[in-house]
Amino acid sequence: MWKSTPVGGPERVVALADGVFAIAITLLVLDFSMPRGLDPAAYRDALREMVPNLGAYALSVVVLGVFWRDHRRIFRFVERVDGQVITLSLLGLGVAALVPFPTTLISEYGHEPASVAIYAAAVASLGASHLALVALLAARPWLRGDTVPEEGFLIYGLDLAASVVVFALSVPLALAIGPAAMWGWLVLPPVKVLIGRWAVRASRLPAVRREPRE
Repeated sequence: MWKSTPVGGPERVVALADGVFAIAITLLVLDFSMPRGLDPAAYRDALREMVPNLGAYALSVVVLGVFWRDHRRIFRFVERVDGQVITLSLLGLGVAALVPFPTTLISEYGHEPASVAIYAAAVASLGASHLALVALLAARPWLRGDTVPEEGFLIYGLDLAASVVVFALSVPLALAIGPAAMWGWLVLPPVKVLIGRWAVRASRLPAVRREPRE
């Protein structure tokens, strides 16, 4: 079993995450281009062909933005990090940096079941890495501050678990029924709204204070 040895504060991990998510979002726009010298009819056709790219771009911006927000929320309660926290963070950031590739797949080959399955698998993997990070931090209170938001970690875990389950289930579903599996992703917003309401109620509860660790 790995030994948890704090190696410093979370500032560098958070800064690295900010940079990776910013670069990943920026890379999403590299596929946008228009040929030169088009006549009006060809220009309109080219614009119509850009619609799938715009849709995939908007989807991935939302996905990456939500996970970036969640990453910052998680580390808001962290005062120290150890090797395992850093490792899980790097794994998650590696997946986040990969998101532009499956985004290109669903924008260019969205009619292919494999494209949808690959995109869903990437998002599920990103969520799983964040979920593992939450579980690790919840089990290691000595990495957190004196005021421990136990309900907060539970809520973050449920929110991330919902994303992992929905996108993971859509992988075999996409292979079975094709791109229509993407409609299943629409169940996430109402689920997250419900979890968010629970979070608001939980935030009104008094925080739990732990005794300093010997």
